[in-house]
Amino acid sequence: MAAPIEEQFVEIDGIRVFCRRRRGEGVPTIWIHGNPTNSDDWLPFLVATSGPAIAVDLPGFGRSEHPDPGRFDCTVGSYGRFLARAFAELAPDGYELVVHDWGTVGLVGAQARPEAVRSLVVIDAVPLTSTYRWHWVARVWRRRGLGEAFSRARSRFLTAQLLRLARPGRRPMPPELVDMVLEHWDEGMSRAILALYRSADPDVLEAAGERLGEIRCPALVLWGEDDPYISPADGRSFAAALPAARFELVERAGHWPWIDRPEVIDRVARFLADARS
Repeated sequence: MAAPIEEQFVEIDGIRVFCRRRRGEGVPTIWIHGNPTNSDDWLPFLVATSGPAIAVDLPGFGRSEHPDPGRFDCTVGSYGRFLARAFAELAPDGYELVVHDWGTVGLVGAQARPEAVRSLVVIDAVPLTSTYRWHWVARVWRRRGLGEAFSRARSRFLTAQLLRLARPGRRPMPPELVDMVLEHWDEGMSRAILALYRSADPDVLEAAGERLGEIRCPALVLWGEDDPYISPADGRSFAAALPAARFELVERAGHWPWIDRPEVIDRVARFLADARS
């Protein structure tokens, strides 16, 4: 039987961070969520996998501290440096890494010690390339004034309508995901979202991925066929940048492919288990 999943707060680089943790032998799997969610995304994966695991809420999101910009500015570079320190502190002997959406900042941090990454799963993640073009919601967030007004309009109805855009056929998201997003969305989270998107100019994204090719571990790149935000072509480019990556298209799936195709959870679990053997 797998060890229980603990919930705790740790301090990393002076910031109070919420994490879910399972103890065990070997290197941990570290799970990095995207926007506008938190480590709740990974609960079904934690149930389906074994071995040590760490799933964090990024600063500005979920239960982690929503710091003042003077302490942490929530830019691509700041998240990358923060996670590089977190990985070194939480997994000094190496780790497996799973990222989704803006969890791509985990890949930015991983490039500080590329040899420490034992296996990697990338799921519909923001590309670290200058050729990526933002979807319309991101373009709104990147515009000053308009982004602030848009992020304040976070009623349950509007949030549910926006989230269903991420699914094939515009089907409603599970109510628990909508609740999860809204539970922690305050002014601090809005600041984090806007700062992150506004820091991600094409040259910044390209520079953030310049050492991706040094992550030489086995990698699985999973991509929803019908992701309206980041296309499968971007996923294939991701796979091409990683020397030992395999690209798999998830048919009839959107930006959160495991919601549309729950078998994605088992696919990730199998890949991690096979990579350890």
